[in-house]
Amino acid sequence: MTSRAIIVQTGGGYDKVQVGTREAAAPQAGEISVRLHANSLNYHDFAVVSGMWGPTAPRIPMADGAGVVTAVGAGVSEFAVGDAVVSTFFPDWLDGQPLVEGFATVPGDGIDGYAREQVTARATSFTHAPKGYSHAEAATLTTAGLTAWRALMADDSLKPGDTVLVQGTGGVSIFALQFAKLAGATVIATSSSDEKLERLKALGADHLINYRSTPAWGEKVRQLTANRGVDHVIEVGGPATLEQSMIAARIGGHVSLIGILTGVAGNLPLVQALVRQIRLQGVLVGSRAQQQAMVRAIDANGLRPVVDKTFDLEQIVEAFRYQESNQHFGKICLSI
Repeated sequence: MTSRAIIVQTGGGYDKVQVGTREAAAPQAGEISVRLHANSLNYHDFAVVSGMWGPTAPRIPMADGAGVVTAVGAGVSEFAVGDAVVSTFFPDWLDGQPLVEGFATVPGDGIDGYAREQVTARATSFTHAPKGYSHAEAATLTTAGLTAWRALMADDSLKPGDTVLVQGTGGVSIFALQFAKLAGATVIATSSSDEKLERLKALGADHLINYRSTPAWGEKVRQLTANRGVDHVIEVGGPATLEQSMIAARIGGHVSLIGILTGVAGNLPLVQALVRQIRLQGVLVGSRAQQQAMVRAIDANGLRPVVDKTFDLEQIVEAFRYQESNQHFGKICLSI
């Protein structure tokens, strides 16, 4: 079947984004066909589409795709026609310890992604979506939702009464706030916008810090925790924020290294890490089993993601320009 698709030409760049077509074959053994209805935007997708880390060959972008199963190949019992599904970031990392390095197997980067109407892929490329979710809501889970879930629940076993620090109002940070509150944790949130901080408060944030008016926000976090520091830091800023994150963490605390919003290189305050025995953990999304665990938790608790704005598929460049503006609060989605 021929379907509409967004294609980013070699090297990437907004001027190399085109609307084209791609074939979706009938599913073979172990495969399913999916009519895709939504994508959500992430920084990694931006890097591919904008040309920051442009593809080495023409590529259909977008790692996050959600839709409905339209056909099932032989031997597939997990899915049936009509099931609502959402893509997995690492189709080959099913369970256990991390087994992948880099993005060679990631849809929208090393292989074609989900900015298209139809796709046929291995059944492990999808999981069931949460019950009652819209396709746009489901599409937010693949990258941002699972990254937050893994950082808090899988890598460091968040417990009721723990304290979590989240940075900003992007998808990962808001999911981390929501998951932390579901688990009974205290959340400290930072942002440069007082208006956005109030919205984080409405989502359950217990303490708010404007990092522009309080540049030494690590010390402020320590004040808020009676000088103990937080148990978990969701570190999405990168080199420019890491030192403050380490100051904010308790002795033996856990800092999840997730984002590179301020760059890819910088000075590591090594003494800070050593004397306070801080655990720095790189986080690159998660496994299929972790995604299934997250979906079960969402079904049990009724959590709904925060979707800021939805664009049509052909407006993908406009959507990424909106992401660049940093006006959004939560996730930006595409409707297919």
